[in-house]
Amino acid sequence: MEELKPLKVLGKGAMGTVFLVQHNTAHVALKVVDKTSSIHDGSRRARWEMQLLSRFSHPFLPTLLGSFETQNLLGWAIPYCPGSDLNILRYRQTDRVFAPPVIRFYVAEILCALEHLHSMGIAYRDLKPENVLIQQSGHVTLTDFDLSRTLTPKTITPSHHSNIPDDDAPGKHRRNFRFMWIPIHAKPKPKPARVSPVSRRRPSFSNGERSNSFVGTEEYVAPEVVRGDGHEFAVDWWALGVLTYEMLYGTTPFKGNNRKETFRNVLLKTPEFIGKKSALTDLIARLLEKDPTRRLGYVRGASEIKEHEFFRGLKWDQLTEVMRPPFIPSRDDVVLPAKPFTGGLDIRGYFQSLKSPPSLPPSPLPSPSDAEFERNASLPEF
Repeated sequence: MEELKPLKVLGKGAMGTVFLVQHNTAHVALKVVDKTSSIHDGSRRARWEMQLLSRFSHPFLPTLLGSFETQNLLGWAIPYCPGSDLNILRYRQTDRVFAPPVIRFYVAEILCALEHLHSMGIAYRDLKPENVLIQQSGHVTLTDFDLSRTLTPKTITPSHHSNIPDDDAPGKHRRNFRFMWIPIHAKPKPKPARVSPVSRRRPSFSNGERSNSFVGTEEYVAPEVVRGDGHEFAVDWWALGVLTYEMLYGTTPFKGNNRKETFRNVLLKTPEFIGKKSALTDLIARLLEKDPTRRLGYVRGASEIKEHEFFRGLKWDQLTEVMRPPFIPSRDDVVLPAKPFTGGLDIRGYFQSLKSPPSLPPSPLPSPSDAEFERNASLPEF
């Protein structure tokens, strides 16, 4: 851990904190979880994610570069994606939406990533724009797998479109990063919840395994999850439909004023499409089929979706070789922050500071003048 030089905090989530870290001449993303925190099953979920990352070898999925463990902290490194995420990229657009050709590019790559996960028997269950990162090459990579679940995959004939190169593909981060490795044995996947459970019914399911855990981000949760019917890989196709809709219109199709209204919309509301019907709107509508058994992709998986008219003419086996990404991070996106932590940030100290109460001034501060009070009154309270 002493070999790592943290430069800045990239983000904070329910599971932990992600740092931009320098190791020798390489910059990587280091996700660190405090094992002593009150997060339910946080340590187990972290180990599960690390186990999955160690198995990935695909151009649109991250690879585990190394890990460390101390008495209180557990951390692992993955390639740093300087292009930020799909949500931030969309907000940078003039109308905060993507053009159909751009949508086709990103959805195609996300579809291939999900196809690979499903072939490994993994349901992703947390697809949303914030979890789609943009690599230095401009290609996508999915992130955050702590909510993923291993299910029994259906027997599906492999698609002739799925011959995507992995380790030698352009844009693929190879495993040339090393630091002190501490073997960590994965524990069984828990059943976390980012939204409250509705039901725990156990339906019969003869063509594979279903999960009854209630997880995900509420605007992307599939109807069968809200109903508590149990779910399988089709929940990822639903989330792909929601994501595609958001890329086209700048908003999710079922968002309500509160969680209850959002779930009601997921169950009952028909997605609204503005303008003329197109191959893109047809794709979205078929992915947002409320009955999972009728949803596009339910029968034959990703190969069924790849055959949709919206992807006509796409060379699936050459996505990383022929298709130029619509956005490639510039030098300004890659350079280090203007004010990195002086001398490097002490990760242990960072987490310790989160637990320490704020220090009080040694003596009472003078009361602000009336003018100062009026000047500060308009500032938002945090």
